Amino acid sequence: MNKMRIATITSVTKEAAGITTLRFRDDAEVKPGQFYMIWIPHIDEVPMSASYTSAEKGITIKDVGEATHALSSLKVHDRIGVRGPFGNGFMISQGRVLIAGGGTGMASLLPAAEAIDPGRVDVLIGAKTSSEILLLERAKKVSNEVHVSTDDGSMGKKGTVVELVQEHLEAKRYDMVLGCGPERMLSALLKVCDKASVECQLSLERYMKCGAGLCGSCVIDGVRVCKEGPVFSSAELRKMKEFGSSKRDECGRSVRL
Repeated sequence: MNKMRIATITSVTKEAAGITTLRFRDDAEVKPGQFYMIWIPHIDEVPMSASYTSAEKGITIKDVGEATHALSSLKVHDRIGVRGPFGNGFMISQGRVLIAGGGTGMASLLPAAEAIDPGRVDVLIGAKTSSEILLLERAKKVSNEVHVSTDDGSMGKKGTVVELVQEHLEAKRYDMVLGCGPERMLSALLKVCDKASVECQLSLERYMKCGAGLCGSCVIDGVRVCKEGPVFSSAELRKMKEFGSSKRDECGRSVRL
């Protein structure tokens, strides 16, 4: 599905402060955790995780730059170009699953949660403040146990979502943890899971130009995030020296996180 298709926006939802979901119809089969390359006419093409994987697909955008601002400003009936889906998504495991999302990370995690029986998945949502808590009501529809943490304590537990994960791993038995969010958060999450002897799958974000594994801009320790990822197992992440410490910029230079 590398060929560009034109998709028409069917709905626009303001999810939280500066965060918008666009829905559109696309016939491609998308697995939870995979991503699209989205073309905004006259602006740019950017990678966006699929936040809805049904017949009416969706992407959830945080307004942080020119391309994301243009996407966030689109209206129903506007059109975008889509390529993909790309990458490897989450493997839906048996047993009890803990899902942990930081920032916009919940957008790619909820399709995975929706593929799991509500009785065996717990969802933890973290953000800096209450106005940035993402997709809480949707999470409550797919899990019998949803908890929130905010850095400033304005909603739920005061602290990070990783601290919330640690509490749950100490209190209950889980067979798998699925995570997505800022890489510093994911690095800390891997350490917490290793300490509790629980396997995890984490979705990484890297600068991407092509989405098809050709340009090398998303490489981490020789591994292409767009092709072999963006979801990696804890066993794969433990081998990555750059994970949690550095990334590549738009020129391919290694820079510290």
